[in-house]
Amino acid sequence: MFHLLFLVNLFLHVQSVPQNSSIVEFLPGFDGPLPFYLQTGYIGVGKSEEVQLFYYFVKSESDPKKDPILLWLTGGPGCSSFSGLAYEIGPLEFGQKAYNGSLPILVSSPHSWTKFASILFLEQPVNTGFSHAITSEAYKCTDLQACDHVYEFLRKWFVNHSEFISNPFYVSGDSYSGITIPIIVQLISNGIEAGKEPLINLKGYSLGNPITFFEESNYQIPYSHSMGLISNELYESLNEFCKGDYINIDPTNKQCVENFKMFKNLVSGINNGQILEPECGTDIEFYPPQSSNERRSLEEDLICQESRIATYKLATYWMNDLRVQESLHVTKGTIRRTWTRCKRTIGYTSYKVTLKNSIPYHVNLSIKGYRSLIYSGDHDMVVPFQSTQAWIKYLNYSIIDDWRPWMVNGQVGGYTMSYSNHMTYATIKGGGHTAPEYKREESFHMFKRWITQQPL
Repeated sequence: MFHLLFLVNLFLHVQSVPQNSSIVEFLPGFDGPLPFYLQTGYIGVGKSEEVQLFYYFVKSESDPKKDPILLWLTGGPGCSSFSGLAYEIGPLEFGQKAYNGSLPILVSSPHSWTKFASILFLEQPVNTGFSHAITSEAYKCTDLQACDHVYEFLRKWFVNHSEFISNPFYVSGDSYSGITIPIIVQLISNGIEAGKEPLINLKGYSLGNPITFFEESNYQIPYSHSMGLISNELYESLNEFCKGDYINIDPTNKQCVENFKMFKNLVSGINNGQILEPECGTDIEFYPPQSSNERRSLEEDLICQESRIATYKLATYWMNDLRVQESLHVTKGTIRRTWTRCKRTIGYTSYKVTLKNSIPYHVNLSIKGYRSLIYSGDHDMVVPFQSTQAWIKYLNYSIIDDWRPWMVNGQVGGYTMSYSNHMTYATIKGGGHTAPEYKREESFHMFKRWITQQPL
């Protein structure tokens, strides 16, 4: 009788896991069984399902039957969603800062957004993380095609996970996702209005330090001035001779050219992602390990040994371990060369940018009444908070909750204001380009308050 009950339970357990997906209970480098539900898998999209998108799904640790579901899209384009899972909002983080030759250690994160929401971390576009294509032609993708792929993925995922179809649904991400997420939310909304099954219970979206229009780099100069990185005199001269346009500089405008060169020299030693942190290069396309000479120079540089870049490299070492890939149920032979956290080449060889302004989508979604949270790590020079504030002001909605501090543990976590179009804007004090990565606790409380419709 015991064996019969065991087999029945085993059958039900297997049946509850959709095809091409697996439950992960243990991960190399993590001590003991995972204290949360993790499912990984692939869903085919596009022509003949030639594109296979890989995902990590973590159930809410509170009430997964009722809690919101969040789709998380890391930016880039070409940065793995594992970056969001292990460095920003997920239930894991690395328990060491520098690689010591052995498999990196993972520990639980006390400020995971999965404490109150289920999160679907999606590797997109194709050739990101473990997502791959069956044919070489399918690796070619525009940003609009990538958005269509995400929408198709979601519809298929909800068919396979119909128990979550009534849960409130949000789309979130940061950086380059500021271009694609508004489009994806629009596609979901259009599908709902057209009656396309399954009907996703879309409630809104959130974006951190989002790229929204491609002239945003013009705001790096006023940002640098406001942060004391360039002098008043240079700032005034740049304004006078360049007229605020530093993207299309006329080469015959010698004064503007010289001023801009001076600006670039002054900030060349600054970490654009978080101006207070050391400049230690990048982990993009980093692998295999450095040569012995490079290792010696890194050992001499104690600051960079303990830097965020060194921590990024832990993911590369960890993910390229075959034991890890087997645990995650990655299909063998599908990774081109090696796994990298962010792929520089995706933007130049297989991925084509066709949309350079997502503001009209924000307008449409506001008209439809969807909630939105836009937040800025205020120490980011990649997408300065001034540029985000500028396009929000351009929308010209009435302010319903004026600029004020929001608090965490009795301290200022940042500043916020809300608008009549159901949009909330917030800064995260001390946050960098991917704000939750730098300020996990503050971001945790900010997002939890917003998604539960409490004032920040």
